[in-house]
Amino acid sequence: MNRPTTDALFEQFMAALPPGWEQLRSDLEKNLHSALRAALTRLDLVTRDEFDIQREVLARTRARCDALAKQVAQLEAAADDQAD
Repeated sequence: MNRPTTDALFEQFMAALPPGWEQLRSDLEKNLHSALRAALTRLDLVTRDEFDIQREVLARTRARCDALAKQVAQLEAAADDQAD
């Protein structure tokens, strides 16, 4: 899913302005654009690429953990069989 960028969000906002606000448009454009970027920067967000990479790493780690848990269970079962 392609998320809208800050520019796209800003354009949607500007398109929603009522008629007659054209005089304020340049001031709003300048101030809102910088305020939106500053607010998003403070949120400490990651990019979609970074998120996808970490999700893949987590999936591989989870698969490896599941495989090791299965291996431990097999070793425990084998040890129990030898103890009997």
